[in-house]
Amino acid sequence: MVIRFSHVVARDTPKGLAVERFKSLVEQRSGGRIRVAMYPAARLYSDLDEMEALRLGAVEMLAPSLSKFGPIGFPEFELFDLPFLFERIADVHRVTQGEVGSRLLDSLARQGLVGLGFFDNGFKQMSANRPLREPGDFNGLRMRVQASRVIAAQFKALGARPVVLAFSETRRALAAGVVDGTENPWSNIYSKKFHEVQGFIMDSNHGILDYMVITNAKWWNGLPADVRTALNGAMQEAITYGNRIAEEEGTAYRAKVIADNKGKVLPMSKENLMAWRTAMKPVWKKFEGEIGVDLIQAAEKANK
Repeated sequence: MVIRFSHVVARDTPKGLAVERFKSLVEQRSGGRIRVAMYPAARLYSDLDEMEALRLGAVEMLAPSLSKFGPIGFPEFELFDLPFLFERIADVHRVTQGEVGSRLLDSLARQGLVGLGFFDNGFKQMSANRPLREPGDFNGLRMRVQASRVIAAQFKALGARPVVLAFSETRRALAAGVVDGTENPWSNIYSKKFHEVQGFIMDSNHGILDYMVITNAKWWNGLPADVRTALNGAMQEAITYGNRIAEEEGTAYRAKVIADNKGKVLPMSKENLMAWRTAMKPVWKKFEGEIGVDLIQAAEKANK
């Protein structure tokens, strides 16, 4: 039995390493009866077409970013795209590993999907080809975004123009000047060498980039019960492993970007943070009806 696991980031990122741990655990514990074929770095599908590949049975497992679920009919997942919602990774875990996270996992059943858990990749930073310190510094910039209404609204509120591009195309677009900037966690910035084609990176921690491991319900429910149990157990261990790496290496990747001295890292002052929170509140208001006020309030409580 072969499980095809496709994802769009590099193998040496937290998600990439967690998928490798899942492969190792599954193949070892099954005595080789189950093999996990990994396809990292968008080798099979980009983040714009991987969901359709899963629906068609062209792959068995994905780990798309949570931003991908809003456009396919799960607006509640747009909670995680709200800017400046979370302050610490522990706050995120109180949501994803609690009652809210369980509700979100269960909600996937309405489109024939099964959610197996959440991967961390850390907080996002904004980058561009000019200094970024205040909300007004983004005016007129073309910013690469995922296909997320919330993230698009975030940049529109700053006077920037959001441009949807596949993750695999982003570095080339930045280098060619097709877009002026983007947002990503430190691990993606370093592994994809975005800092080599971006003059400035704001240490903003303005949003979280998390992923959910998903599979096709028809395929999953067709597996023997003992196989499902074994796969789920290996996945939970791999998620714990990957999340620990994400927390430990976030600081390390930031240090690597600074050491390369190719893109200047700009700190976020407390004064600027207040201005940013104020500038982003209209984005929260715009989407609270579709995301759910109760979900937003639950996430805010997790910060306390």
